[in-house]
Amino acid sequence: MSDYFLWFKAVHVIAVISWMAGLLYCPRLFDYHAGVAAGSETSELFKVMERRLLHAITIPAGMVAWVMGLIMVTEIGLKGNGWLHAKLVLVLGMTAVTVLLERYRIAFAKDANQKPAKFFRAFNEVPTLLMIGIVILVITKPF
Repeated sequence: MSDYFLWFKAVHVIAVISWMAGLLYCPRLFDYHAGVAAGSETSELFKVMERRLLHAITIPAGMVAWVMGLIMVTEIGLKGNGWLHAKLVLVLGMTAVTVLLERYRIAFAKDANQKPAKFFRAFNEVPTLLMIGIVILVITKPF
């Protein structure tokens, strides 16, 4: 392994923590946003908060996590690491959640959200479940 592997891992973990913070907080913002009148001062404030959260933290952190993760994969390889294949599937799920959050943000920005607050409260559990699966796979390496 390269001398930089542990540095890549450290940056990867920092990026994942930041990515997860956004994935957990953004649906909560949408939950609150869905409960206010479109075009209101509060709605406009939520729009700013959601855009900044996704564009300044969540999406860039996800990209850094992916880059560092792929660099580490080149070091350890996929062969004989079935747990890593499963983890990558779950990370694709987290990426899909990120894309969906951006789509929901765009709908809110256009005052076109059709989803109720209850939807976003339930949706908030998806990244949590993906994270739990990823952590279990990384720590236990069951296969």
